[in-house]
Amino acid sequence: MVTARDIPIGNGNLLIAFDQHYQIREWCYPLVGQENHTAGHPFHFGIACDNDFSWVDSSEWERHLDYEGHTLATSVRLRHRSWNIVLHATDVVDFHENILLRRFRCVNHGPKTRTVRLYFHHDFHVYGVDVGDTVFYDPMSQALIHYKGDRYFLMSGQTDLVAGVHDWATGRKELPGIEGTWRDAEDLTLEGNPISQGSVDSIYSLELKLLPHGEDTAYAWVASGRSLEDVRALNGLVTFESPETLIHRTAVFWNLWLDRTPTPSGSPPQAFDALYDRSLLVVRTQVDNRGGIVAANDSDIMHHSRDTYSYVWPRDGAWVARALDVSGHGDLATRFFAFCADVIDSGGYFLHKYNPNGSLASSWHPWVLAGRPELPIQEDETGTVLWALWQHFLQWRDVEQVEPWLTRLIFPAGQFLADYRDPETKLPWPSWDLWEERRGIHTYTVASVYAGLTAAAHFARAFGDASRAQAFYQAASETHQAALRHLVDSSNERLGSRIHPLERGFEMDPQADASVILVPQLGLIAPDDPLMVKSAEWIRDRLWVPTTVGGIARYENDQYQRTDWAPSVPGNPWFICTLWYTDYLLMCVQSAEDLREPARLIAWVQAHAQSSGVLPEQINPHSGEPLSVSPLTWSHAALILTIARYRRVLERLGLKPAAVDNETWAAQLAPIGY
Repeated sequence: MVTARDIPIGNGNLLIAFDQHYQIREWCYPLVGQENHTAGHPFHFGIACDNDFSWVDSSEWERHLDYEGHTLATSVRLRHRSWNIVLHATDVVDFHENILLRRFRCVNHGPKTRTVRLYFHHDFHVYGVDVGDTVFYDPMSQALIHYKGDRYFLMSGQTDLVAGVHDWATGRKELPGIEGTWRDAEDLTLEGNPISQGSVDSIYSLELKLLPHGEDTAYAWVASGRSLEDVRALNGLVTFESPETLIHRTAVFWNLWLDRTPTPSGSPPQAFDALYDRSLLVVRTQVDNRGGIVAANDSDIMHHSRDTYSYVWPRDGAWVARALDVSGHGDLATRFFAFCADVIDSGGYFLHKYNPNGSLASSWHPWVLAGRPELPIQEDETGTVLWALWQHFLQWRDVEQVEPWLTRLIFPAGQFLADYRDPETKLPWPSWDLWEERRGIHTYTVASVYAGLTAAAHFARAFGDASRAQAFYQAASETHQAALRHLVDSSNERLGSRIHPLERGFEMDPQADASVILVPQLGLIAPDDPLMVKSAEWIRDRLWVPTTVGGIARYENDQYQRTDWAPSVPGNPWFICTLWYTDYLLMCVQSAEDLREPARLIAWVQAHAQSSGVLPEQINPHSGEPLSVSPLTWSHAALILTIARYRRVLERLGLKPAAVDNETWAAQLAPIGY
């Protein structure tokens, strides 16, 4: 079963994500997106009330998964349908130490005393495989410890009466006739085996006594480290400082992290405050502290392709970096560009995608086509990174930071973009599109090449390299003219999505593609140019999903994760595509009335997010259920950029956010349909 990752939490070294059933499903350490120590397997969570037992993923529980406001602390409510017991849970990853901290406040709504036991299962697949793992009970720390190589994970907890682990089981799993030690909890007896080796899991319990209509609290934590000494020291920190202290300081830290642009006291709320802040925090969970911006961390996608999205695509990362810059978090964007400077090929281009440690990731782009060597690239990745880097430099003017990147990244990439063009047409040579599916000369790719060349020229001029600047400006001008000559569908007075080279000339693809709507952001054509206006109308008319859900699909007849094969449905609704169109509309706003449709589309995104505010890649066109990975980092970045532009438009028009952008008002507007 595919389940969304509703409430990811992390600190840039340690990422933990829960599924819709409040089971831990992703545990990435020490890099975000690399070394997933669950391999997608669930860490079960069980609760016993007196002599009855239940796993929280069963239908006996009502679950509500959310976050506390303005922070990376979860707010989870679990209610058993017959026990009169409600559990309020909070989870954080400490902002500084690699520790998962969990608080469970258990409330008895019944008239009699109850004994409640919480069962914590840990199904580590250290380094992503279940071979050669060890789990043992450590009497020194009164904790369970899983380890392999230099990866250690220590589990412990406390109540008001007991500190440490005193009721546990370890054993083998995923072997013929052996499902896992977690099943031991179902008879309420844990055998206390002190050590297990091979393919292993563990479980321990904490006990609470609840008076009639009373409550009690338990804490649990897991420390991640590189040695036994590391995790023992972290365990000592938790017991010395108290888990509540660490939970509180982490909640305060993330509140402070959001407050990069303080507003005057008493000022009205900014447009779509909660939605914007939640997206920023979700994006932060997917950004590794060493600079890699990971597309998504959701192992369920392995059921589709036996691979994940836990990689760094330079293009996706560039758009996320732009959102981080716009929101005031330029330090994280700087780390991403440093990552890019480290991984770019000596030839001046980026390959398909990279692991968070900078090594080359898996790919399906061939190095040979029709018997000829070909670069397996999506050329827009190189152009988009240069464009985003120039936008970053304009905002922060971090001259000393950028200067070393001139010869390592900027000028080599600019030269590659200038050289990798057909000398006759001046268009870029064919490459793979941003959807990674089709090869040709794509309008978005051409726009990104133009933007990249322009950015490289600006950098050269800013740093006093006049001859290089002139060469790059000339190449950008030629690319712009070639785009207008070859990518315009003159019969319909709009841009085409892509062209395919023929023996003589080109063949234009008649299908609409949502990526065309990004052309104005990259500066190739102005948003109010009649050519662009017609193109936007074409995209809206052809790609709006004609169901009760709505939204904009990637392109016509999209097959990926498709659920409805009706010819009238172009594909599944994607959040990034819907937000690209919304952002384009905002670029064209001239009056308050023009804001109505963008406000409705932002409200559409809000209505189709998970209850926690998490945005998947795409949704079912009929049920609105999440499809593919969740969260998708780019979905949240697109929302940040769109809301940021919405706020700038409000300011330009002299309008107050509260008067124009009341989220309740936006949600109550008539459904959008075309």
